[in-house]
Amino acid sequence: MTQKEQQKITRFMTIEEILEGFPHRSQKIAQALTSAGLSCVGCGAATWETLEAGMYSHGFDDSAIDKMVEQLLAIVSEEMDLSTISLTPRAAKKYREILDEEGKTGHGLRFDDRAAGCSGFEYVLDFSEKAGDNDEVFLSQGIEIHVDRRKVGRLIGSEIDYIDGLSGAGFKISNPNAKGGCGCGKSQSY
Repeated sequence: MTQKEQQKITRFMTIEEILEGFPHRSQKIAQALTSAGLSCVGCGAATWETLEAGMYSHGFDDSAIDKMVEQLLAIVSEEMDLSTISLTPRAAKKYREILDEEGKTGHGLRFDDRAAGCSGFEYVLDFSEKAGDNDEVFLSQGIEIHVDRRKVGRLIGSEIDYIDGLSGAGFKISNPNAKGGCGCGKSQSY
């Protein structure tokens, strides 16, 4: 499949095809679908449905489906800086709020992954008072991000965002190195 073909999302694709076809953007895609009211996205029973069938069954019309396709295309077309690890302004703001609440103002962010989940690895975010000897340090939005050098190859290019909505809140990672992910968006494979 060419890169141009990979950027194509249609209403006739299954939800599973969309999520698996764009694992580096699966978190944002799942959030967009869930925010639109497709709360069953990610459950095993619904991933086989086409986007169109799923939206029709939830009461959406053709106009809403076309709008969703446009939104998903915009998500997968977003430029990613593959030379760094970054926080969105929203994620940086939320992280600073958490640091203040925890009395850890000035700490960096530890970004890691570990073997877990149904697709192989899950992301780990934690406080980091200072970078370790084996860490590479990235600076984004004025916050240091500490990453073990052995894991940089898997995590480089990642964007950490923060989503707060009716269907949940939390930090979400878009990683261009992810080759596959589970339907719930909790784990990925490289």
